[in-house]
Amino acid sequence: MVDLRSLSDQNAIRLFALILALAATLPATAQESATRTYKNRLTVIEKPEPLLADHPEFVQPIVELRRYEAPMLVDDDGGNLDVRAWRYSYNARGIIELPNRLRGDQTAVIMVHPWGIDDSQGWRTPEPAGVADFCTPEKNHLASRHTKEVIEPFLKKFRDKVGMVVYSLPGLEQPVHAKLYRSIRKTPTAIDRAQGRQELDQILNSFAYRGEALPQTLTLTDSTPVKDYFVQFPGLDAGPKYNGKGFWDLPIPVIDVITVFPDDVVIYDGEGNPPLRDFLKQNQVRHVLLVGYATDMCFCRTTAGYENLSKDFNVFLVGDATLATFPANDTPRYATNAHISYASLNQLITQTSWIQIADGVESAAAQ
Repeated sequence: MVDLRSLSDQNAIRLFALILALAATLPATAQESATRTYKNRLTVIEKPEPLLADHPEFVQPIVELRRYEAPMLVDDDGGNLDVRAWRYSYNARGIIELPNRLRGDQTAVIMVHPWGIDDSQGWRTPEPAGVADFCTPEKNHLASRHTKEVIEPFLKKFRDKVGMVVYSLPGLEQPVHAKLYRSIRKTPTAIDRAQGRQELDQILNSFAYRGEALPQTLTLTDSTPVKDYFVQFPGLDAGPKYNGKGFWDLPIPVIDVITVFPDDVVIYDGEGNPPLRDFLKQNQVRHVLLVGYATDMCFCRTTAGYENLSKDFNVFLVGDATLATFPANDTPRYATNAHISYASLNQLITQTSWIQIADGVESAAAQ
């Protein structure tokens, strides 16, 4: 430790200036130390409308006996995005709704796992029994339609109102990915992207997409026939038996119904959360609007899932811009409702229609 008493006045001034300069280079979150007292006033909402009711084909609307209004939670100076959100509390015995006003330039929209499966790019479900993403071609097509009808319009509306748009893909970045998409390290040129599209087409469309058929006979013991049955014929086997060797080594693209802009960023689960966390912080991101798939798995637990992101950022799950997996059903409505409802115990939930440009911001900017 430096004893300032031992320094000359001139040296002390220089040291003080150096300390100020170093402090100015720290991330904004490291400099923030102010606190405020939040008045947790809960006011009963009379006759509230159902939540997540804009897209009932994809998400079953949420109805609860008791709903409250609480004071504004996030209130950024210069905020230009109004994001109403809600959570559930067993102790409050109801749903609590909270208004928020965010700075768009400090907000990222992150889409979890927009897999380009069974679309026009060539990566497709292996026949006759392979599984990927939502695990059947029909379910994959339904998820693609949800992306087209709900998420893509949302991205178009807010892309120029937020700091960045980010997509997450499984595995690690492959050479063709580096040509197609901006990463946290590099932005490809237009020539790179054109070459990458040609390479992706060749790679994906040269694979056989064939695996084994379902087993015709099983060997069962007299003592544990049920266990033997499921060991030999499980409910989900995404390995090489049914998908074919090399299927999971193929480069997964972003689904074709999403318009990926040159400045959009793709991150990869295999790199882990710290690089994504650091990249977002370096770009002054404090808030995340989270969309994507699948609500019960990747959306919560992968690198860009809310369990990781909520440790460092203010996360808002866009509840109608996600779908849960839905085995044994022809609709994701109820599974998505259940998993979003469970997440609301410790996460804030919003919906596409609840995210709006703050009053007066657009008109003021146009002047």
